[in-house]
Amino acid sequence: MATTGLPHTTQDDLSGVTKTLDLLAPRWNVWVLMTLSVKPLRYAEIKPRLPWLHDGQLHPRLRQLTNAGVVERTEYAPRHVTYGLTSHGADLLPVLAVIASWGDTYLEKQLVTNKKTGEKEPERIAPAQNIDDTLALIGPRHATPILWSLQSRGSASAKTLTAEAMPGYGLTAIYKPLDRLVADGLVTATGTGDFQLSASGQALAPVFQAISAWAAPPANPGARPVRGQGPAPSQNRSGPWATTPTRLPAVPVPAAPSAGPALATTPPDGPAWKPGDLFSHQIPARPITPAGGPRR
Repeated sequence: MATTGLPHTTQDDLSGVTKTLDLLAPRWNVWVLMTLSVKPLRYAEIKPRLPWLHDGQLHPRLRQLTNAGVVERTEYAPRHVTYGLTSHGADLLPVLAVIASWGDTYLEKQLVTNKKTGEKEPERIAPAQNIDDTLALIGPRHATPILWSLQSRGSASAKTLTAEAMPGYGLTAIYKPLDRLVADGLVTATGTGDFQLSASGQALAPVFQAISAWAAPPANPGARPVRGQGPAPSQNRSGPWATTPTRLPAVPVPAAPSAGPALATTPPDGPAWKPGDLFSHQIPARPITPAGGPRR
């Protein structure tokens, strides 16, 4: 991540967050991780659960996640290879739960007709899709530093945001990422020339806290096992969005049906995700225009 004008400790937090977003943001990476959330699977078992991936798209994603240390490849024989989450990858599941919870709460939804009642109600979005849509808002370059700066200051001018979030750039460079955040509903203009976080932008705090906690290096790197429960993150992080909360507990779920496994974690203050939630339907169509909340 490019150096910002924010305090050094905040830059450390931002660096970990942006690197994690770079890992999660590529299309289908989250779906692969969630597919492996229940147990290790062979390639031939993963592919049917991700039918939207064309041939040749799954291997690069497995390779990237393996190189990042969140997926491990175990070869039992030349033609018997499984892919499963490492302990570091398993620690990502509570983080994904927080991201999905924010998306389900704040991202706009289309109204669809309930076939049983005939009434209009918000469409049901798969957790993985909520995560992908949330990452599409906060993952672009400079988006997170701008959001972080506004959270710290409360409100700021474009000039101040340029100096803090995009040092070395001219003033005009801030407007493209800033306008996108405004259009996405995460930032609002105050009417006096300044900008501030919207309610949904402020509600991103648990998302960045969870990501920062996961990205924090362990106190003893050698103590992290290959699989199983990893050590708790450092609780002494600094910065406005880095007061790391206690990790969310992982809740085991039964083996998933052929439709695919659900994420094995219960989001805060919400119902447990059930087997099949992840791939219960095709990817929903996204609204073209905002309808009161951050757009997908």
